[in-house]
Amino acid sequence: MEFTVQQIADLLQGKIEGDTTVKVSTLAKIEEAQSGALAFLSNLKYEPFLYTTSASAVIVSDKLELKKETTATLIRVEDPYSSFSTLLQYYQTALLASKTGVEEPCFMGQGSQIGENHYRGAFSYIGANCRIGNNVRIFPQAYIGDNVTIGDNTTIFAGVKLYANTVVGSNCTIHSGAVLGSDGFGWAPQPDGTYKAVPQIGNVVLEDDISIGANTTIDCATMGSTIIRRGSKIDNLVQIAHNVEVGSDTVIASQSGISGSTKIGDNCVIAGQVGIVGHITIANKTTIGAQSGVSKSVKEEGLIIQGSPAFDYKQNLRAMTVFRKLPELQRDLEMLKEKV
Repeated sequence: MEFTVQQIADLLQGKIEGDTTVKVSTLAKIEEAQSGALAFLSNLKYEPFLYTTSASAVIVSDKLELKKETTATLIRVEDPYSSFSTLLQYYQTALLASKTGVEEPCFMGQGSQIGENHYRGAFSYIGANCRIGNNVRIFPQAYIGDNVTIGDNTTIFAGVKLYANTVVGSNCTIHSGAVLGSDGFGWAPQPDGTYKAVPQIGNVVLEDDISIGANTTIDCATMGSTIIRRGSKIDNLVQIAHNVEVGSDTVIASQSGISGSTKIGDNCVIAGQVGIVGHITIANKTTIGAQSGVSKSVKEEGLIIQGSPAFDYKQNLRAMTVFRKLPELQRDLEMLKEKV
């Protein structure tokens, strides 16, 4: 796909400095870009590349004062990083939109319906009585069980598994290998020391504008629904257990795990390798640092916590400082004991 810098400037509401007829056909890093590429400059430590880049055009801040001449046409915007992100999203949407029609072989069960302008990749499977919206992209080898609902403009990448009765909203992205709706970890201990399975008869519900990373698993509820609220973004390799609720616009980084029936608030940030026990509540706008273990509810909004068990971030840093000095403190204590 080829665009003029004028088209890009119009999309980003930017101002052009240079040749308005220049055309670009690819996106690239400023230090690697060649002729025909569009790059961006956000971090000023990369500014020297602005004067040496072979890129045909570069998105820069409207406040940037040039120190040298540059051969690239500049598109000046308020926030280059955000503008380039918008452009990447537009580019990705255009690429996905080019995928249309039905590849063979694939299967759609009795009573299922799919909207206009959709794409179904080879070996994809759609069960019975599904309701799938417009502009949905279902890539090869995706499995969609019976009675699944998928909203408009959602993309299901290759190898995704959606168990029966899963509900996916509009404008969602589910990346390869993700599994939604598998059984929650429910086992009842028996008097003889064995375990009896507790049937998991609920489902998973994703609201609109959600991203699910590759190989992430979200368990169905024992009863009712495991729910991911609007706008949340979940990274690769995350485990969300049965009956969990994740609030709106919350982000969860890779290798984190949330145990059953825990409620995560809105606008929370959960860093990588965080473990959260079951049946607790995390208040809105909580930030949990990497590798933390959360063992009790966080009731106050806006806290930053870290550690295992997790507690106030600044107190945790002070505690770690003392912990590192424990050998010296022990030596001093032994010396004092000898003197006494």
